[in-house]
Amino acid sequence: MRRIVNHELPDGSIRQVLPFHISLEGLETVVLCRDDRDYDAMVKILCVAARRKNVIVIIYAVVSNHCHIAVLAACQEDALAYGVEIKRIYAMWFSRRYRENAILHRADVKAILLDSDWYVRNALAYIPRNALDNGCNVSEYRWTGFRGMFRNGQRSEPGRDVASLTKRERERIMHTGDDLNGVRWQIDGREELIPETICEHRYLEQAFEGDPAFFLKTIGGQNAAEMEEDLIRKPRRMTTDGEFFKLANETCKRWYQEDLSAISQERKYRLILFLFRTCRTSVPQTARIFGLPRDTVSHVLGKKR
Repeated sequence: MRRIVNHELPDGSIRQVLPFHISLEGLETVVLCRDDRDYDAMVKILCVAARRKNVIVIIYAVVSNHCHIAVLAACQEDALAYGVEIKRIYAMWFSRRYRENAILHRADVKAILLDSDWYVRNALAYIPRNALDNGCNVSEYRWTGFRGMFRNGQRSEPGRDVASLTKRERERIMHTGDDLNGVRWQIDGREELIPETICEHRYLEQAFEGDPAFFLKTIGGQNAAEMEEDLIRKPRRMTTDGEFFKLANETCKRWYQEDLSAISQERKYRLILFLFRTCRTSVPQTARIFGLPRDTVSHVLGKKR
């Protein structure tokens, strides 16, 4: 399969892009979607955020307390920014609808590079398999991109172009004031997005050699607990101080072409914010690695000590 490809991004540029798995996890503490309006809003937010953050949605699944998306992005930073944008927009939707503020502070965003063919295929299969968490058949679940796969680009039903919506319709149906001219998305008679118009089905199909039976066999043969460990839980494990220092220093060199010890306080603060979102660490560990007081790190992160 072709894991790394050249692709046109939403901003019109053609870039080399890599596959990432994005998860927004409410876990046991947050119910993100309480009814069909929430599910529909989440799917539309996935698309609007992808356009804003210049990534391409391959396949997605939204269930009651979490969602998973596979995307093509130019870099780790873009993939993570996409996940954070989903959380930000959906938090506003949730707050407006339920008058409950800050509930998504307990929801966790992860962006994991899929760095092998095995990892790509299993992640792409694991995502629609999440329909089982809602007690639904994978092929019949409405809130996943599964139905858009292996259709040779054919629409499952007539649709209306999202690009043709008026500003008022965009705000009502798509929950955004963004200019959506040029998108190929379509909505069905229920005003829900048609999956095959929003997913990069060709990437998934080539990953499974164009064979839907291969895709279904991979879904059916998965150890769900193993995939959850690889995609969700393992990235949350704490690293040792040595491992975290190495990661922080490598990131610093990539961003600023200097060692961690040589950069300014302002640049350290930017790195701290990035690493705290992408790694499982703590205020004390971050303070040790960056050589800063704990109170300073807590202030940067907006956390109590």
